[in-house]
Amino acid sequence: MSNQTLVTEFVLQGFSEVPQLQILLFVFFLCLYAVALCGNSLLVVAVTLSSRLHTPMYFFLVNLSVLDLVCACTVVPKLLGILVSGKKSISYGGCMAQMYFLSWAVAGEVLLFTAMAYDRYVAICQPLRYGSMMSPKVCAVLAGAVWGISMLGAGVNACLVLRLNFCGPNMIDHFFCEIPPLLLLSCSSTYVNNIMTIIADIFFAMLNFLLTMVSYGFIVSTILKIRTAEGKQRAFSTCSSHLIAVTLYYSTIIYTYLSPGSSYSAGPGKVVAVLYSTVSPTLNPLIYSLKNKDIKAALRKVLMHVVKSL
Repeated sequence: MSNQTLVTEFVLQGFSEVPQLQILLFVFFLCLYAVALCGNSLLVVAVTLSSRLHTPMYFFLVNLSVLDLVCACTVVPKLLGILVSGKKSISYGGCMAQMYFLSWAVAGEVLLFTAMAYDRYVAICQPLRYGSMMSPKVCAVLAGAVWGISMLGAGVNACLVLRLNFCGPNMIDHFFCEIPPLLLLSCSSTYVNNIMTIIADIFFAMLNFLLTMVSYGFIVSTILKIRTAEGKQRAFSTCSSHLIAVTLYYSTIIYTYLSPGSSYSAGPGKVVAVLYSTVSPTLNPLIYSLKNKDIKAALRKVLMHVVKSL
């Protein structure tokens, strides 16, 4: 080790060297990034300015939009820069920062989905106790736990990666810095990292997915007991958007982080990473707003205010 040079920067392989494909990818990711920024920002502003939307469900939705913005802004700007300039290098510090903030956002969204599922469970299964079980204090505690636990989990994994030695090669077979492909480049033992990655995946992905599904088990059971078809439809409409977002997100996260180290496959890994790092932040505000009359009304007010100010 004393005669080997430690890596000071990494090279992101990206998707393809074909110029025509580079242009198409740039347009594709630029459009996704613009929609993600505009959609999530408008959602935050609309909920903040509309007093009718100051409820637990929309409070958690604002937190989700903020995490989506963190996720998109961590990955896409560097990717767009690579596609435009062709410069694929990223400093060691920049790579570690990108890995940390992405892990933080991913863990935060998983925990937030569980909190949102609990909110829907209380609203549908315990409607008479909703005011006390989802009080502003309870919501603040849940949100604080989401941000704190996700920050701690990302910090632990980042510290474990920082203790590794990277002495070449420095080519990351991905379009951003992520834990599984990084572990393949280490010239020191990654046994502890692999174990901690699996533990984190079990806690953040599998356990939270199980809790979410249990919540929806109770929700579906309660909805089926409603006698009128209109009542069933109204109850299901309050949680259908969340269920769609959860299904899309978990299907990609569990695949990526359940296969650390040598079992990681770069090809499918890139496709899955696109889904949760760029597509999901773009779709989430659309999923939650397209069928929601209150959000659409609030968004119209915001857009009318912007137009008048111009």
